Amino acid sequence: MRKGMISACMAAALIVSPVMAKPGFEQYVASLKDEAREAGISDALLERAFDGIEYHERAVSSDRNQPERRLTLDEYIPRAVPDWKVAQAKKLYNQHYDALKKVGEQYQVQPRFIVALWGVESNFGKLQGSYNVIEALSTLAFDGRREAFFRKETMAALTILQQGHIAPEDMKGSWAGAMGQSQFMPSSFINYAVDGNQDGKKDIWQTEADVFASTANYLKQAGWDDTYTWGRQVQVPEQLDRSLLGTGADKGLLLSDWQTKGVRRMNGQALPKVDIKAWLIQPDDEKGRAYLVYNNYQSLLKWNRSHYFALAVSHLADRIKFD
Repeated sequence: MRKGMISACMAAALIVSPVMAKPGFEQYVASLKDEAREAGISDALLERAFDGIEYHERAVSSDRNQPERRLTLDEYIPRAVPDWKVAQAKKLYNQHYDALKKVGEQYQVQPRFIVALWGVESNFGKLQGSYNVIEALSTLAFDGRREAFFRKETMAALTILQQGHIAPEDMKGSWAGAMGQSQFMPSSFINYAVDGNQDGKKDIWQTEADVFASTANYLKQAGWDDTYTWGRQVQVPEQLDRSLLGTGADKGLLLSDWQTKGVRRMNGQALPKVDIKAWLIQPDDEKGRAYLVYNNYQSLLKWNRSHYFALAVSHLADRIKFD
């Protein structure tokens, strides 16, 4: 038998039902159904939503085995915002400009940030995930590491199905249950999704009008102000008190205060003379990139608590405008 090959008998022996391999999963699913019934989800919908689902080992392994090596921003930003993605973002920005402009004016969010989030989250809808959302969420809830969170998200996903926004077999997403072109968790969908084309459904999987409006609504509800941008990369003096860094409520200072402390634009010039609060961040270390960020950046952190995510979105939005 050649290396890398197994016999049919051996292969058959290795095929074990994921449910049977995890005693208790069926009973756990039954408890999810009971909770959902009490919340008003119909039996017919529950049977359809849970039909054929199994314990999904890949979702658990993805949750538990996040990459250990973290790239520096100098490594990460070019990978997250490559030239081809910038070109695609600009093309789609121009292609959908009228719709984006309308949504931007309605929610007071600059359209370039809507497109940037679209690009970073799902490569403009091309990478939405292929997991059955109910199956992934049920698995992760059963796994127990973050049971309360994933059980709540399972109930939110069932509510979305009950409301008729998408069919159970079409509700696809990431291993963690993030859905559609905007990669909303089900609870975010409940709170922020919008029927942008007014067809009676909030479809963040296939309908771009809904994706744009939902993204803009999320940012607006998170405190976005289109009077300003997100921030800028800066130079910081070596002797700067590092206790000043961070995005906490007590860390924000006026730009004039940062100017007094020696912070400068990347070209060495003075900071803008604008009466706005900013926070100084340096996600890698004292030798890594430094940024002064505004409240809109804080809104991006509400979407995803990762500085790397927020900076990727911010850099892509800037390149849409300035490249």
